Amino acid sequence: MHFQWDWLCLGVLIISSVTAGMESEENLDADVEVENFDKQSQEADVDRDKSSLEVVYQTPKPTGEVYFTETFDEGMSGWVLSVTLKEDMDDNVAKYDGRWEVEELKENAMPGDKGLVLKSVAKYHAISAMLTKTFVFDDKPLIVQYEVNFQKGIDCGGAYIKLLSSSNDLNLEYFFDKTPYTIMFGPDKCGEDYKLHFIFRHKNPKTGEYDEKHAERPDVDLKKFYLDKKTHLYTLVLKPDDTFEILIDQTVVSKGSLLENMIPPVNPPKEIEDPTDKKPDDWDERPKIPDPNAVKPDDWDEDEPAKIEDPDAVKPEGWLDDEPQYVPDPNAKKPKDWDEEMDGEWEAPQIPNAKCETAPGCGEWVRPMKNNPKYKGKWRAPMIDNPNYQGIWSPRKIPNPDYFEDLHPFKMTAVSAIGLELWSMTSDIYFDNFIICSEKEVADRWAADSWGLKKLVASANEPGMFSQLVTAAEEHPWLWVLYILTLALPVGLTVLFCWPGKKSDEYIDFKKPDVSKQITKGKLKEVTEDFEDDELEEEKENEDTDEDERREMEETKRQLTKDNTEKMGREASLSEGEGGEDIYDDEEENGVPDEEENEVPDGSQEGDRSNKSDSEDEVSLHFSLLSPCHCPTSYFPSLSNWEHHI
Repeated sequence: MHFQWDWLCLGVLIISSVTAGMESEENLDADVEVENFDKQSQEADVDRDKSSLEVVYQTPKPTGEVYFTETFDEGMSGWVLSVTLKEDMDDNVAKYDGRWEVEELKENAMPGDKGLVLKSVAKYHAISAMLTKTFVFDDKPLIVQYEVNFQKGIDCGGAYIKLLSSSNDLNLEYFFDKTPYTIMFGPDKCGEDYKLHFIFRHKNPKTGEYDEKHAERPDVDLKKFYLDKKTHLYTLVLKPDDTFEILIDQTVVSKGSLLENMIPPVNPPKEIEDPTDKKPDDWDERPKIPDPNAVKPDDWDEDEPAKIEDPDAVKPEGWLDDEPQYVPDPNAKKPKDWDEEMDGEWEAPQIPNAKCETAPGCGEWVRPMKNNPKYKGKWRAPMIDNPNYQGIWSPRKIPNPDYFEDLHPFKMTAVSAIGLELWSMTSDIYFDNFIICSEKEVADRWAADSWGLKKLVASANEPGMFSQLVTAAEEHPWLWVLYILTLALPVGLTVLFCWPGKKSDEYIDFKKPDVSKQITKGKLKEVTEDFEDDELEEEKENEDTDEDERREMEETKRQLTKDNTEKMGREASLSEGEGGEDIYDDEEENGVPDEEENEVPDGSQEGDRSNKSDSEDEVSLHFSLLSPCHCPTSYFPSLSNWEHHI
């Protein structure tokens, strides 16, 4: 049973590890899972039964003040394609001639729901639209939100947007990479570098120049959002208190302060290193120096080599000094097209010498090298603390002539247009449901009526649990081992507990003897003698056993023999009565009841006659009872029960 409990504990541990491994995978995905949209989705006309999910799509309508919205359900009305060229590039490749289309999703589409799709590969794309009204960074938050679906995954390319700076010179037909923008936000990927941009251009109050400030990289693994071919919701929230939040699928993946979490910082340092300062020639930066008072020991020999030949080595017997390790291949033939004038004299390729395979070695034998016990190497003085150490030199600090302090970087340049200026090696990048507003509730309501419905449809069409497990195992092959263990353990434990193995012979319980049968004095004497003979034989066979254990066994057997002989003698005396042989006459003198005091019913007398006729069976029965027992001593209590019956 203890062994079985060990197996049970082992099974529980393995199942727990499997569960923990699967939960770690789920927790990794849960970091970027969407929040519950039940409240928002209750007002939508949605049947939540996945077996027959039908979504009636309606173009979402903003529920509050907005600066821009776009669903593309009515086409690209209001959007302007760029006709300009990129600078500093050949005209043939600098054109913004990438194609845009308005289409439904390739998978999990809802009838009537359309989006803007980037169609061309390895071409520059540029398209933009004016906001409904200009957003001025004052006392209201800025919320920018839109959807992206990499329908074919993504190799190298971006899906970010630009909020173009408000200007009298802004012309959307000439929108290109150098067009001034205030904010750039969205996903970008090339190779294994997965980015989520948030960049804003900050105006230097002293010089009037603009510098790009990049938000620190999110701590979340973004790979899934680029490869799962699902529609994801990207949200940027800028607040007047100079803080920001970045969300994917309405889950925060990055947040911070415009003053503290941007690279480079918005405000320059008050002091900078003096560019004219130079380190003095006598400046000592060494923390340790060789001890000038140290002297090389007289017995230090720097000429001793690190390795020497082993003088005790002996050439192995059978070493073939005259045989080379490699010989020309006797089966090689010169190629027919070999030109000795062009290729030189042909030589057969070298192959290992067959004679060396059975010998200790071939060629000239050289003594092996060993470490030289006299080797000490080049002597160097020990290192001590440098009394003249002055520390690491650094230039002195001076006031920063370009220093300024902007305590409210939220007050950025106003924006009046939105644009997508992209290049990609993958086509069919889907954009949809842009909204720019100041109230989070408005953005959430918009998401519930658009992206929330897409999520429901995609969830209804997702593969079953088995398919997901197979997909996960294809990405992580080690999961197959966990699956097999998870399936095999319940079966194995069931077999172990329901069909245990057969017990060893030494644990088989001995059948209690039938003590109802009786025996005569003569037969009892014969059985006793046979028992003593068998006991002597067993003592001879067990001479090599432990002496203490043997004495204990012998004492137990003798005591049993004595007790059983007396008790069975009484049984025999009772069965024969006064007419039988005299058994233990002294018992009668000591008060053993006579025949009249112990009348036996007729049925019992008939049973006695039957017992006498079956005396041979009785002898064999008690012989088996009194024969040496090979069972463990733990089974002797059963013999005490036998005595009780007698």
